[in-house]
Amino acid sequence: MGFEKFGMKSFTSDAKVAPFIDHLEQGRIMTTKCRECGKVFFPPKADCPRCLTSNVEWVEINGNGTLLTYTVVNYGPSGFENDTPYILGIAEFEEGVKILGRVSKEINPRDINVGMKIKLVPVKLANGQVIYEMKI
Repeated sequence: MGFEKFGMKSFTSDAKVAPFIDHLEQGRIMTTKCRECGKVFFPPKADCPRCLTSNVEWVEINGNGTLLTYTVVNYGPSGFENDTPYILGIAEFEEGVKILGRVSKEINPRDINVGMKIKLVPVKLANGQVIYEMKI
């Protein structure tokens, strides 16, 4: 299994961090942590950009985060034109990583506030693709 199953539009099938997709399908949000310097990265990286080692391990993001900022996307990029409007947010999680992702359409836009507590959850789309979203 590779990255062809990730997201709403996928452009590559092979990646060194392809297990990310397997974890999403199993209901877990995983990322990588460098065993040398201890830095956690999201999205997952097979090589640490901080100390340049390939000595990384998979760790789970527990899902508890705080929304730092968000924006409403009214004009989506190519491939997402028919999905607008949608909300993108950046949240910081207990593991110390900041993650960019969609805010669930289940949340009323009027209820979204900077500083609100959110969870990061895997979502399986109707077409079999998998993504992650921010939910309350």
